[in-house]
Amino acid sequence: MDEPRGKEISVARNLAHKLIASHLVDGDLSAGAEISLTIDQTLTQDATGTLVMQELEALGLSRARTEISVQYVDHNLLQTDEKNAEDHEFLRSASRRYGLWFSKPGNGVSHPTHMQRFGVPGKTMVGSDSHTCAAGSLGMLAIGVGGLEVALAIAGQPLRVRMPEIWGVQLTGELPHWVSAKDVVLEMLRRHGVSGGVNRIIEYHGPGLAGLTAMDRHVIANMGAELGATTTVFPADSAVREFLRAEGREDDFLELAADTDASYDVEDHIDLSALEPLIARPSAPDNVVPVREVAGTEVSQVVIGSSANPGLRDFAIAAAMVRGRQTHHAVSFDINPTSREILEDLTRMGATFELIAAGARIHQSGCMGCIGMGQAPAVGSNSLRTFPRNFPGRSGTREDSVWLCSPETAAASALTGMITDPRDADQDYPELALPDHASVNTAMLVRPLPEEQARAVELVKGPNISALPDFPPLPARVEAPVLLKAGDHVSTDEISPAGARALPLRSNIPALAEHTFTRIDTDYPTRTRSHPDGHIVVGGHNYGQGSSREHAAITPRFLGLQVVIAKSFARIHWQNLANFGIVPLEFTDPDDYDDIAVDDALLIDDLRNRLSTADELDVRNTTRDRTFRVRHRLSPRQVEAVIAGGVIPLLASRASND
Repeated sequence: MDEPRGKEISVARNLAHKLIASHLVDGDLSAGAEISLTIDQTLTQDATGTLVMQELEALGLSRARTEISVQYVDHNLLQTDEKNAEDHEFLRSASRRYGLWFSKPGNGVSHPTHMQRFGVPGKTMVGSDSHTCAAGSLGMLAIGVGGLEVALAIAGQPLRVRMPEIWGVQLTGELPHWVSAKDVVLEMLRRHGVSGGVNRIIEYHGPGLAGLTAMDRHVIANMGAELGATTTVFPADSAVREFLRAEGREDDFLELAADTDASYDVEDHIDLSALEPLIARPSAPDNVVPVREVAGTEVSQVVIGSSANPGLRDFAIAAAMVRGRQTHHAVSFDINPTSREILEDLTRMGATFELIAAGARIHQSGCMGCIGMGQAPAVGSNSLRTFPRNFPGRSGTREDSVWLCSPETAAASALTGMITDPRDADQDYPELALPDHASVNTAMLVRPLPEEQARAVELVKGPNISALPDFPPLPARVEAPVLLKAGDHVSTDEISPAGARALPLRSNIPALAEHTFTRIDTDYPTRTRSHPDGHIVVGGHNYGQGSSREHAAITPRFLGLQVVIAKSFARIHWQNLANFGIVPLEFTDPDDYDDIAVDDALLIDDLRNRLSTADELDVRNTTRDRTFRVRHRLSPRQVEAVIAGGVIPLLASRASND
């Protein structure tokens, strides 16, 4: 990959610059500068949306001010007790109150469903889900952010973000048989790792796009989040027009592409014809090897679905591969349809019956196993999944062994009971005859109420829905112990776990807080109670990667976390920490990380003033009698929010002073 070319922007513009420029409120397109963007659409899902709705209530919103805002229920679908049902009713009432569309439970995973029904080339969107970037497949500028940014966008505020570098990836050639879009993004992860896209927008271009459908592009754009990218964009071309036509929305098409001879800050190239089936080993999306390298490894579970492989083709290819056969007796073969519409189309084709006849277990249309809500594998067994993430414990099993692969590799392995390169499968490559028109199911989408009716709606809050905590301002002096020291690439799944035990508590911050960091240190919540005046967490590189869930900032703050000192941060979590009044600091010398131990007492004097007047400050380790240097990358706007105790206290103080 070439080195960055600098910050100059040529007259010929790439697509990312065009999309940003068309929505720019203030700032300039120099990488690293803070910019503000108008937002056309928002997406929320139930695992994060309850907090967004509580934030709208705290902001005193009367009506959504976006073109379209949609609340999906796709994560917390298992109703093993009353908690998830209470959340669903709260979200339905909040959607009616604030003027949002409401996608009922079972209608589908937010990202492909939004793409089918609401995605429009050239529009901007923010979502309280890190995989919101999947909408870049339609030529949208779609960015996953914390819930508070989404709430502010719904209230009509611009999105503020650091201007990323634009990473141009030229695609040439054509995918060979048995290789599909999942292998393209796994190749990107193999080359660049889970932090290779940090502070970058990935823009795919080149003649290789001609062989990729809009849903193929969705697969690649979706997992740009696993590269740490701000978002991913594709041009809106004939493939996008064909997708919108099949969905009955061709009038929404707008042709968009980079100018001829457009330049990029960073460049890369993939020859699609040279790719082979790839697989990510446990337990990181970038632990990628060729399938043949691990072929023969026993498998006990295969799951097809999720927002990372959501298209009709992804299920249809698996159905064609298992047609007339029976999956291995030791394998649980699970199918998570990604939308009600896709399940209808799959059934019309006869493919649903082929899957069932082969031994498949058909689950609800939703995220399900991807977020650990059901389908948790057995300890010590291998689970192959067409999912975007395999972070430790994300499946719902603490000591899991999850592999990420394409539908072709998944289906071939389900038949043999071991990891199998589909090129070595005993069958010819299936020819698929997909329908020209989608089933277009809108029955489970509830329209916003007219504004006068909406004002009369009361929010429905069950016993499991708590209020947002009140957080005090940042103290001028922090002297606190280090209660946890984490390694590199700690994910938000490890900070605030997913799974059937914790997810139903997303609306109940005090209860959810008892799960905080327990995948790293089971005693963390208990030990925080011995330090009521606050504590500090130390982390390695890429701290807070993965999901956008702001619970990973709120629950530690609820337990007294004041400062996180890390080698580097993942973008969304860094923003979430600042939004809720936790100071994110980086070591100026990463080797200083090694000289800190759990229970060391750290002192930061004159903290409020130093944040406001300097980029670097000193931290004194009073236990070891040494001082080290840290930096912050907060803008003046963010510093003001952190000092106030978070964005919501800051806005409340401004309102009281008006």
